[in-house]
Amino acid sequence: MDGDVSGAGRMRAVGRLGLVSAFAAIVLSASLLGASRGDARPARPAGGFEEPYAGSPKYEPFAPTMATERRQVNRPLGVRAADRIARAIGLDKADVFTARQYALFVSGKGVGGERAPADLVDKSVRILTNTVGTPLYTKVDGKVTPVVLGSYGLMVSTDGMLESPANKEAPTRQVNSVIEPGGYMSTWCRANGAEQALSRLYRSAYTVEAVWGNKAQKQSGEAQLVPNRFQVVGMSMAPPLWLVNFALIYTLNPQLAAKMPAHWTPIPASVALAIAESPTGQVPYAEYRSSLPVR
Repeated sequence: MDGDVSGAGRMRAVGRLGLVSAFAAIVLSASLLGASRGDARPARPAGGFEEPYAGSPKYEPFAPTMATERRQVNRPLGVRAADRIARAIGLDKADVFTARQYALFVSGKGVGGERAPADLVDKSVRILTNTVGTPLYTKVDGKVTPVVLGSYGLMVSTDGMLESPANKEAPTRQVNSVIEPGGYMSTWCRANGAEQALSRLYRSAYTVEAVWGNKAQKQSGEAQLVPNRFQVVGMSMAPPLWLVNFALIYTLNPQLAAKMPAHWTPIPASVALAIAESPTGQVPYAEYRSSLPVR
């Protein structure tokens, strides 16, 4: 779909994207080979993504830029930056879930509440806010281990598999049906006084970026990785997807949106190649842990 898609078409695109979406890029072999040879050119601090991965030119400046210092890797946005980005993309803190609404929603309570879809939303938010201070936990060599990989656009499943959050096995992919227009989330909002929050979300950059994501979705592969010049990052850190996810999480709980990654960082070439070559888009985290140190 292109930028002049109808409102109904845009809503269908939103439904297909979900919190992280199926939006994916086939990793360009030339890019990966260049990275593995050590002749990668550094991406610009901002930009470097091409269409459709860059998303709307209007909103791309508000997406994360590449980390240029080690201390920036996996660091969260913070409240001030989150509020600034929210205003820039058309969200209003006055039109988000109340604390009570959010608590009811993610616990499967409230009018028409259900536990299973609520669990998917809760797990997805945790995955997408995986920054310093909010680790995920998995078993590595039999030990429960904290993992922080948000800036790479990667996650580790509970059974120890390293993957993009857009992998078909991830909660962040499976949650699509929960939050699509007409699905569980919109039905719950109407039954529990959150219609204004939903309406504001759909009027924000969320809908525009969903169209870009839908256009890129057709290029999807199992790896769910995105090229940026001669570098690669996981799907959740590409501008349209990050902004879609940010808008959703900010609408649910602005404090949690403030924990999203402030910068993206390239996936080491050996790790990106392994994920790209895997038939499932997954590799054992234990085998690549040393290349992705927890910060």
